[in-house]
Amino acid sequence: MQLYDRREFLASASLAGAASFLGRRECFAQEAPPETTTVRIPTGTLICNAPTYIADELLRAEGFTDIQHVPLTPERAGPEFMERTGLDFAMVYTPPMVTAIDTGAAATVLAGVHVGCNSLFAHEDIRSIRDLKGKKVGGGLVRQPLIASMAAYVGLDPAKDIEWVSSSFATAKELFVERKIDAFLALPPDPQDLRARKIGHVIVDSALDRPWSQHFCCVLIATKEFVRKHPVATKRVLRAILKATDFCASNPAAVARRLVDGGFTENYDYALQTLKEVWYNKWREYDAEDSVRFYSLRLREAGMIKSAPAKIIADGTDWRFLNELKRELKG
Repeated sequence: MQLYDRREFLASASLAGAASFLGRRECFAQEAPPETTTVRIPTGTLICNAPTYIADELLRAEGFTDIQHVPLTPERAGPEFMERTGLDFAMVYTPPMVTAIDTGAAATVLAGVHVGCNSLFAHEDIRSIRDLKGKKVGGGLVRQPLIASMAAYVGLDPAKDIEWVSSSFATAKELFVERKIDAFLALPPDPQDLRARKIGHVIVDSALDRPWSQHFCCVLIATKEFVRKHPVATKRVLRAILKATDFCASNPAAVARRLVDGGFTENYDYALQTLKEVWYNKWREYDAEDSVRFYSLRLREAGMIKSAPAKIIADGTDWRFLNELKRELKG
């Protein structure tokens, strides 16, 4: 899909209720200006990453004049690609971020963004995660750590009990449709498409099923260098993304329309369904550190990381800006 030029699109499309979306500016009027007016954020086609796709107006309100969008495929949206793509910030899945921290990622987690964007689909003979033993499961850099976390939680050994089949995001769904794999983790808009086509069934819905629904599936990260050099800019970017997250929760129809009009996705109904199902209103309520700890424990049980949760948190998280913004941006 060809994405429109972000500046052209966002300059021509105003947010519904822009004044309330931008929020009151008194809370940061006395703040120092950002140390840099340039910020590089990703763009792509994963609907659940909507807050980063619609944040340009908020970023400009925070003093950024050069907002650069870096196109990324889902396979290249993880922390390991930040340095080579020149990104300053990105939204990534929590388990792959934990594995990246374990191997010395040059990025840090700033906040949890949303809950519940993924669903584990399987064919009819598989009724639970335990039934994945001996089955072929779609893997990859993003999917495998999430599924491995689920498998380890119910006592499976992901390395021995599951036959992993790595493929691209698009290919994984087709392998599942063609019954060449038994299960795979579907990310928006794939869950909506599979349900509409009545293909397979969901054995784990991360928006509804505990403990997954109690933890952030996706977090906002930044390069450690950007945070070190530009702390004021870091806080301002995070504030813009969190306000955009609030808008996804409060007005999903407007955001879905923006995603379609902006070329991020083609199907308005799937976009709207995703925005209504994903929990964008939990960033104040849920404890992001607890989510990092939870997935660190699961991945250590699965043998996918060596570090203890305390070290993962110490090496790869920075909650200073989130804690300040929770006080400023009270719901």
